[in-house]
Amino acid sequence: MLNPQQQEKIALEVIKTLKSRFDTFPEDAEHNRNAPFHEAFLQAFADKLEHSVANIPIFISLASWQHGLNTTLGQSFFENVAHIISNGEKREYTSKKLGNLQLSQQQKDSITRIITDLSNGKQQPNLSQENQQILRFDETAKIDADDFSADVFYQDHDSVVAIELKTVKPNSGGIKGEKQKILEGKAALFHAFPNKKIHFFFGFPFDPTVNPKNESVVAHDKTRFLNSIVNAHKFCDPAEVLLAGELWDFLSGSNNTMQAILDIINRIATTDFLDKFHLLQDNSQRDNPAYAAQLQKWFLYSEHQLIVQNSQLQNRLNEQASLQRIYHKTIFNSEGKYQWDRYTQLHDLLNSSVRKK
Repeated sequence: MLNPQQQEKIALEVIKTLKSRFDTFPEDAEHNRNAPFHEAFLQAFADKLEHSVANIPIFISLASWQHGLNTTLGQSFFENVAHIISNGEKREYTSKKLGNLQLSQQQKDSITRIITDLSNGKQQPNLSQENQQILRFDETAKIDADDFSADVFYQDHDSVVAIELKTVKPNSGGIKGEKQKILEGKAALFHAFPNKKIHFFFGFPFDPTVNPKNESVVAHDKTRFLNSIVNAHKFCDPAEVLLAGELWDFLSGSNNTMQAILDIINRIATTDFLDKFHLLQDNSQRDNPAYAAQLQKWFLYSEHQLIVQNSQLQNRLNEQASLQRIYHKTIFNSEGKYQWDRYTQLHDLLNSSVRKK
């Protein structure tokens, strides 16, 4: 189960994402970008589109808008949620960030051999065997590893976990390169954390091969999924792939995490989202019971606690008028991001009141 703090942080990611997509939603065709070639080609499908698409220019704009949503989910939302539920971070081992790690020449040669054998079908992907070949010390010279990063990285007492989050339809030529990156990343991390077990996974947020009519949207079929990606079975052992609910449960350490995340999104992503968002932005509504109820519904527990203690807060503000400006700030900025600095100052003001008593 997600704890309240995780629920709140995920909810804030949902709100920020929705606000940004509403800000760019194509309402009419007047300001659509020029796309003459798209429009010309789509005329051939006019009879197929007429029952579901009333306006081809808007259809083109919606396709572009959805591409933007896909980018937002792939480049920030999934990654941020993964960090929230795992207490992890993005880690970059590059000359410009944390500095290059090293591996041995023998490890490098072993990785080259593994990739070559996988490419020509001489070897099947086998996580255990590959780890035996590359996760060991030897006396050969140390060389700099190629730059690499992990979208999710965390370590505990005895292990290091790195995960490369991928889109569910990766570039057909990218799997080979990603596999080589993961092998080299594991070898380099083995030297950087010599007393810990090293794990490096491919992570896919959901399984697009699931048929929602017949299967749960949080279900997955790893064999079917890997078969749908060019060269995935050629380079990936299923044991190094975390898919859909398996990924989210692994990150959180508890069951049914993917459904819990979807439940938060479904609670917030309603047709009246903007109305509710504007309600929460209206400072004059803070004494309105609907305001507090909406905070609870959207899992905004920190802000709700300020509302519960609003009378005490007002008393303290009478003593420190300079903080009135902080109090009257909107809870979200223009981009839909929660203003944590505002919350922290008001929370500290309440705590100082308690301490003085």
